[in-house]
Amino acid sequence: MRSISIDIETFSDVDLSKCGVYKYASSPNFEILLFGYSVDGGDVQVVDLCQGEEIPADILAALSDESVTKWAFNAMFERVCLSNYIGEWLEPESWKCTMVWSATLGLPLSLENVGAVLGLEKQKLSEGKDLIRYFCVPCKPTKANSGRTRNLPEHDREKWGRFKAYNLRDVEAEMQIQHKLARFPVPDFVWEEYRQDQEINDRGIGVDMEMVAKALAMDGRSKSELSAAMQELTELENPNSVQQMKQWLSENGMETDSLDKKAVAELLKTAPEPLGEALALRQQLAKSSVKKYQAMENAVCADRRAHGMFQFYGANRTGRFSGRIIQLQNLPQNHIPDLAQARELVKAGDFDALAMLYEDIPDTLSQLIRTAFVPQDGRKFIVADFSAIEARVIAWIAGEQWRLKVFEGGGDIYCASASQMFHVPVEKHGVNGHLRQKGKIAELALGYGGSVGALKSMGALEMGLAEEELQPLVSAWRDSNPNITEFWWAVDRAVKECIKKRAPTETHGIRFSYESGMLFIKLFSGRRLAYVKPGIGENQFGGESVTYMGVGGTKKWERLESYGPKFVENIVQAVSRDILCYAMRTLRTCSIVAHVHDEIIIEADRRMSLPAVCEQMGRTPPWAKGLLLRADGYECDFYQKD
Repeated sequence: MRSISIDIETFSDVDLSKCGVYKYASSPNFEILLFGYSVDGGDVQVVDLCQGEEIPADILAALSDESVTKWAFNAMFERVCLSNYIGEWLEPESWKCTMVWSATLGLPLSLENVGAVLGLEKQKLSEGKDLIRYFCVPCKPTKANSGRTRNLPEHDREKWGRFKAYNLRDVEAEMQIQHKLARFPVPDFVWEEYRQDQEINDRGIGVDMEMVAKALAMDGRSKSELSAAMQELTELENPNSVQQMKQWLSENGMETDSLDKKAVAELLKTAPEPLGEALALRQQLAKSSVKKYQAMENAVCADRRAHGMFQFYGANRTGRFSGRIIQLQNLPQNHIPDLAQARELVKAGDFDALAMLYEDIPDTLSQLIRTAFVPQDGRKFIVADFSAIEARVIAWIAGEQWRLKVFEGGGDIYCASASQMFHVPVEKHGVNGHLRQKGKIAELALGYGGSVGALKSMGALEMGLAEEELQPLVSAWRDSNPNITEFWWAVDRAVKECIKKRAPTETHGIRFSYESGMLFIKLFSGRRLAYVKPGIGENQFGGESVTYMGVGGTKKWERLESYGPKFVENIVQAVSRDILCYAMRTLRTCSIVAHVHDEIIIEADRRMSLPAVCEQMGRTPPWAKGLLLRADGYECDFYQKD
């Protein structure tokens, strides 16, 4: 026995979508209903556990046998569920995931959609969702179902037969995907990265549940008081209603088409009283980030840790990780100077003191979200991240020498960029310091071909830049970065030539190839980015553009458009991701509990050296000679932004 392809159907009273697989599978009411499997590509067998059948002894033994490769689509689900079922934790070393394989080739992240895109002969059965709803989740007790809270095989034999056929077909579909993708195997080092990702998900991160409970209680009280104050002020039946609020504002002399966050912030600048007070109250009520506390409460397991927070290859254009459940990737920042004091007041449940000292309770709770993540007793967090990683990577690839000198000398890239653009010295909090902000916004908005529109979406006008300044700013940035600008268009030419001639091309050490209806971009690490069914189309300006198939903004499989600077953005972010993965491998002996963008969080022994961690993290991978990296970090007793 060399490999097993597996698919399981399960029951739990825990909501999988809200709580994640670790909590789902650890419920006392968790059960595996069906176990579908194929050994070495042979016929699929379905074990009906729900009706007393047993998984064969050799198959059970193979689950923990590292010499046997276990395949599944979204293998984390099968591995965690089976670990709970057999009562032995199954380490990820011998597990491989067909979903990850699909993602490396730019394909969707669902079995059904992958099957449709690949045109599989045996696709996932579309009735699956109804069958899962019937057998896999609790049902509502009614007179018609005699008050039962769960559907079993005996309640609908015909449906159960179809459910078994559905389970069998999923294994067949998963095996067909393996067969279809066989000519584009996942490199071994990417599987190593996947295994480390699974270890981090298994390890989880500690959550201070006392604080979470108090924060949720305070949020409830705050919302109740804010709603009452708003109702008293406006005399509206439902002041949370957008329609009612817009009408009230209109009756009081203020017209607006929208009451979203940005619109309210703009209205507050000129709103007379009592309109300003009402809008300020609305702004506080709209703080949704406190929902993160609810997500923590949902996800935390019996060990008081949140597991399964990271999706390997979640962004399949670049291979970056994406967040799950609590979404650590978009936590609010903290700017409260006395963070520890505010946190203690929340833990103590002292609402009045918090309100007196910090006024805006929703905003304070929002800033404290990070601090709910805590290390185990007697340990500390070491938080280390890369300094200006994308700016360093693009400068290195493009050969923008003045930028490389800035990084070499430990300079501030925003000051240096402003100095380069305006031809005057710029120092933070010093000579021409006011220009740094223009350098910063130019850096953030213009590095990947952005123009006036990108500056506006980054908030350039809100930061005090005038409309007439924007185009000169774009021109100044491009003129001062000729090598980066050339890099955009060199990539554009290389991609188009590769697609048109279906022949390999290369620029700046990056190789482009066309294979079996796919465009591949080979990075310095050896990893490849994939674009499905590339072609040459026409853009909105009548010029030539590159198109390919992918999951778009509508979450549908559709034809997408791209061009040189966008491909450069993909390349730079993908290289930055590879550097993060290299750093995580370097620090593998440390207890990494989370990573957010270009940051690693380690649950460390009190004696562990912060400088040693930063030194190791900042090591340049052997495939990136000449790239200057720097990692900075800090220690803390709860997670925070330094």
